Amino acid sequence: MLEVAVIGLRWLQYSGAVVLLGAPLFLLYSFRDSNSPNLVWARPTLIVAASVVVLGSLAGLVAQTAVMAGSLSEALKPASLSFMVTGMALGMAMVARAVAAGLALVAMVSLKPGRALWIGLATAGVIVSASFAWTGHAAGTEGPGALLHLTAAMIHAVSAALWLGALAALTILMLRRTTTDDPAIHRSLRGFAGWGTLAVALLVLSGLGNSWFMVGPARVTGLGTSLYGQLLIAKFALFALMLAIAASNRFRLTPALGAVLRGGEDPRQALRRLRLNIIAETVIGAVLLAVVAVMGTLAPPSSM
Repeated sequence: MLEVAVIGLRWLQYSGAVVLLGAPLFLLYSFRDSNSPNLVWARPTLIVAASVVVLGSLAGLVAQTAVMAGSLSEALKPASLSFMVTGMALGMAMVARAVAAGLALVAMVSLKPGRALWIGLATAGVIVSASFAWTGHAAGTEGPGALLHLTAAMIHAVSAALWLGALAALTILMLRRTTTDDPAIHRSLRGFAGWGTLAVALLVLSGLGNSWFMVGPARVTGLGTSLYGQLLIAKFALFALMLAIAASNRFRLTPALGAVLRGGEDPRQALRRLRLNIIAETVIGAVLLAVVAVMGTLAPPSSM
């Protein structure tokens, strides 16, 4: 039961982290002028995301302590929690994650929505996302490649948040769309294309680096013989499916929307196709995060 709780709390933290980083970055590079859509949803969404990270991190700290201590009652003892926070990188990272998300909440209360707030939230999001490297397998790597593995894991986490968080923001934007928002939505899709490409490139490179340490070339042929390997294959398949949808959005549907808007035609049909694709990509991304949450609790092939 505790293991299931750990997985669920990991997924919640991942979900909150991607929104906390990707959404404010999306707002920064997409809407730089007064001709922006109604962004009244942005602040409440980010407050929820930051709150999920704070509560998920603290609950996750207790759950991880319970797994190591053997029971929830033992984990709630001050001595057990103190040892986890002060004596283990995992506990320190969870506390740092909660603090960064807490500061993001303070910023949202103190600052008005705008560039200053989005920059502050994105900065907190980078810290939160990068901290997952210290609560995952990369933190346990030893030897001369330890720093390289940790760096690759941080880049992987930040890149994933950049992509998935922007997708979450796009989904909300498309669902709340009004007629006057159409040109701004098209501009945001074009802006996302460049950042999305960067995120994918970094994900691929850092993912290859992580796989080198977690699996290794000698174990690739036997990848399907372990649960970790099977989930890794599922992760690759989900990632490939997201790439296919993203390519359709970028090279087919977004240009089609631009042509419709320039021609003064009704864009509802083009927007409907885009909306369905973006929602599908976001849902697949949420499933992918669940797969990653389970993988984080399993021993990789390199440790067997």
